[in-house]
Amino acid sequence: MRSDSDFSERLETDRPRRPTGISLFRSRELPALHNPQPARNTTPEIYTPPIAPPHRPEKAWESLSPITLDAAHLAGNGLFLQTGQHEVTAQFDILRTRLLQAMQERGWHRIAVTSPTHGCGKSLVAGNLALSLARLPSARTVLMDLELRHPDLARMMGVASNPLREVLTGEQPLESHLRRVGGNLALALNAEPVGDAAETLLAPQTADTLRALTRLLEPSVIVLDLPPALGSDDVISVLPHVDAVLLVADATRTTADDIRACERLFEGRATLMGVIMNRAQERSLRRYRYGKK
Repeated sequence: MRSDSDFSERLETDRPRRPTGISLFRSRELPALHNPQPARNTTPEIYTPPIAPPHRPEKAWESLSPITLDAAHLAGNGLFLQTGQHEVTAQFDILRTRLLQAMQERGWHRIAVTSPTHGCGKSLVAGNLALSLARLPSARTVLMDLELRHPDLARMMGVASNPLREVLTGEQPLESHLRRVGGNLALALNAEPVGDAAETLLAPQTADTLRALTRLLEPSVIVLDLPPALGSDDVISVLPHVDAVLLVADATRTTADDIRACERLFEGRATLMGVIMNRAQERSLRRYRYGKK
């Protein structure tokens, strides 16, 4: 008989030695000791998330609720769907082409339309510019009414509209509000005055909405109808989010001092693309007065 200590020593001698190292990444099968196999790749498998489908803006456009504009209603408010309906459409087509070329060269998308004071015709210019852009099949255009204190584009275009404020603040999704005309014009209009207009325009959520609109629809141009520049701080609130500004002056009431004041306001905040003189009577160019606002 062997002692307990001898038995323990024998047991330790006969027991297979375990490796002292620890493998963090083990292969799924260990090769048989009697038939060695080539070493397998023991590199850990890295999880690769599924690739998201590419964003397709055309699908986003198709998802917008379609509407049809009444050409007679538009014309009664100084807005024109087709070239040839009025002498002024040719002027807007020229403005459209020059503007589009300049913005494409600079990679710009958001153009603001404002005026020194109320009643200069800026909403007419914004509406006709958007309709002119929409006559180009390759140009996706969004017309947004950010004249929150005195919205008028919905009435002028004959479009029923929910409050835009709920979209700007993120309470309602964009697709619930936008309306599509044809295949390449989207309308973001407003039917209710907003009391805290400047605060709404200055809120971070409004900047987020404009970014989302640009990202989802990838429009060629977003035309923003802004309030008068000298009447409140609403325009200053929006300028950081636009690429350029068109200033609409009234030949019968706007003064040179008004235009200079607007230039000082835009300086360092946004590029002034040009000044449009509305209600200018030049018989040699067959231009006519039209519209009220």
